[in-house]
Amino acid sequence: MKIAIAGTAYPFRGGLAAYNERLASQFQAEGHNVSIITFTTQYPSFLFPGKSQYLNGPAPSGLDIRRKISSVNPFTWLSTGLKIKKEKPDILIFKYWIPFMSPCFSTIARIARTNRHTVIISIFDNVIPHEKRPGDTILTKYFVNSIDGAVVMSETVKADLLRFRSDIPLFLTPHPLFDHFGQKLDKKEALARLGLDSNFTYILFFGFVRPYKGLDILIRAFRWVREEYADTRLIIAGEFYEEKRPYIKMIEENNLKDHIILFDRFINNDEVAAFFSCCDLVVQPYRNATQSGVTQIAYHFEKPMIVTDVGGLKEMVLDGKCGYVVRPDPLDLAQAIMRYLSERFSIDFTRYIIEEKKKYSWDKMTAGILDIYSKITGDDSKK
Repeated sequence: MKIAIAGTAYPFRGGLAAYNERLASQFQAEGHNVSIITFTTQYPSFLFPGKSQYLNGPAPSGLDIRRKISSVNPFTWLSTGLKIKKEKPDILIFKYWIPFMSPCFSTIARIARTNRHTVIISIFDNVIPHEKRPGDTILTKYFVNSIDGAVVMSETVKADLLRFRSDIPLFLTPHPLFDHFGQKLDKKEALARLGLDSNFTYILFFGFVRPYKGLDILIRAFRWVREEYADTRLIIAGEFYEEKRPYIKMIEENNLKDHIILFDRFINNDEVAAFFSCCDLVVQPYRNATQSGVTQIAYHFEKPMIVTDVGGLKEMVLDGKCGYVVRPDPLDLAQAIMRYLSERFSIDFTRYIIEEKKKYSWDKMTAGILDIYSKITGDDSKK
C-alpha cells in the first residue's frame, strides 16, 4: 500500500517524532511504500515552552521525510493537501495531540480526501488535551469531522472521541513499545555514563516537566521515602516546560537537595538507555493522562513502574505484578514506593513485565490501522 504520515518527524524532537518515524519503519518492514510529510514550522517560537524544537544529529536512515507544512501558514496547508490529493496514497495518517493543529490538519485532510481514494485515519494521543484552552472543543470537533476513521490507545481516549462523533469507525490498540532507544545496558555501565554512585537505589521521573505530570506530588512523596530508605535517590530527567524555581524551592524546603539528582534538559535519544538502565523503578505521578510513551520505554527496558490511576495509565500497568497503581496523592505514592523497595526481592517484577510487554508490538498498531482501512473501504485484502 501507499501510505503517507502527516505530522512531526525529524528534525523535530520528542515522542511525537519518534512515534511517527517508528510507525513508518514498521510499515516499510511490512512491505508498504511510506512517506512522512512534516513541518517547516511546527510551533512559532513564542508558543513553544522548551529551549529548542530541534534534534542535534543525523536524520533517521531509510525514511522518506519531506518538510512541507507550516502550522501557521494556510498556503502550505492548501499546497500539501493538493499534493497528497494528486499523489493518491491509500491511507493518510495524522497523529492528533493538540487542538492547535486542527486547522492545519483538517484543511489537508479535507482536500486530500476529495480524490475519492485516500482514506484519512487519525491516531489520537488525546482528544481532550491535558492543559485546556479556549476553543479546544470547536477545533477538535472540526478535525474529528474531517477524518474517516480513528485509532485510539486507551479506553479513556475512546470514550472522549465517541462524545465528539459516535459513528466513527475506530480501533483500540495499546501504545506500542518505544523500542528504538537501543538495548538495556549493564547497570554499572549506565551509572558510570551518568556519573552516578553505584551505592544507591535510583527512582526515575522521566520526560518533560509540565503541571499535569505531578512532579510536585513525587517530590513531596520522596520526603517520606528518604526518611525510611536513606540509600534511595530520585533522578529527575527532562526539560522543564514551566517555571523551574518552585520545584527547586520545594526540594530545598523538604531537605532533599542531596537526595535528588536533576538533569534539567532535553534527554537525547542516545542517552535514554542509560537513564532507564541505571534506575530500579520508574514513577509517573500524573494528575491526568491518556497513555504515556514513558510507560512504553519502561516496558522496553523491563523496569517496574508506579503510575497513578488516571486515564489510560491504570490500563497499562498490572498492579502488584508490573508495578503499582495508586492515587495521585503524596502519601499514597510514598507508600507505594516503599512497598516496592520492601518487596522487590520477593516479587519477580521482571518476569511479569517480559510477558506483558508482548502486548505492545508495533505490528499490532499497523494491523489496527489496516483493520480500520478495511472497515471503511470494505477491502480485506490489504489487512
